Amino acid sequence: MSVIIDSVTKTFGAQKALDLVSFKVSEGEVVGFLGPNGAGKSTMMKIATGYLIADTGEVTICGQKITPDNTEVRKLIGYLPEHNPLYLEMYVREYLEMVGKLYYINSRDIKREVESVIERTGLQAECHKKIGALSKGYRQRVGIAQAIIGKPKVIILDEPTTGLDPNQIVDIRNLIKDLGREHSVILSTHIMQEVEAICDRIVLIDHGQIRAEGTPAEIQRMVGGTQIVEVAFEEKDVNISVLSDMAFVDHIDVKADSFEVYPAEGYDDIRPMLFRFAVENKLTLLTLNRVENSMEDLFHRLIPS
Repeated sequence: MSVIIDSVTKTFGAQKALDLVSFKVSEGEVVGFLGPNGAGKSTMMKIATGYLIADTGEVTICGQKITPDNTEVRKLIGYLPEHNPLYLEMYVREYLEMVGKLYYINSRDIKREVESVIERTGLQAECHKKIGALSKGYRQRVGIAQAIIGKPKVIILDEPTTGLDPNQIVDIRNLIKDLGREHSVILSTHIMQEVEAICDRIVLIDHGQIRAEGTPAEIQRMVGGTQIVEVAFEEKDVNISVLSDMAFVDHIDVKADSFEVYPAEGYDDIRPMLFRFAVENKLTLLTLNRVENSMEDLFHRLIPS
């Protein structure tokens, strides 16, 4: 196990930012740490990197515990904070070489390592520029580049796509997915689409407590809920009241060209029954699909506003 977070608690004054938080990250896994603003995500990220020390509990990275005096464990971690702290007056390559020196990379290996991360993060065309002259998207690439210098086992990214335009978001998400092939990645975000696009597993936090953990499919099963079915018929004069009176139907939402049928309690997959209804009423089916709950639906059910 690359990362073990065990019963971590952190309090600031009267506010308990984290309350007995525990989760694990396996090698080569991208885990989304998902929650609303103020849920405790950034505090947990800072504790996982050793920037903050937990009041109680412990963090273990690749078998080594995070402690104030354990500098070796920090070599195993690459970190991109929420507010990307870059030296804007430095050139990209110059800055990355400086970071390499901070990681105690052998001087003859630094240039090779820097060229490697520049290529991996797509910075070749921008590496001759000062960081202050880069777009927000390329600054985030520089931040990720500094996080992967030295080939850390664990990469921690705190809100990596905040403030980016749609094209930049796609580029950064693809980069993070690529990193997940060789590193364990913890991705902090409050964006549901981010989790669906990138993450193998989700840890959902609210008010400093873990509310759910697992793959999207596991959380879907955990939350349960109604499996809505979208149905469309070729015929336009369907007597919907007849369908509404069927025992397996709770209610129906009428859409422009289809119906969303909500199953009655005790019914799971109602598609076979809808198919029989169509046959018995001589209706031609055009659509018969389950409507999966989106990550946004699950989020709102687990953390109501």
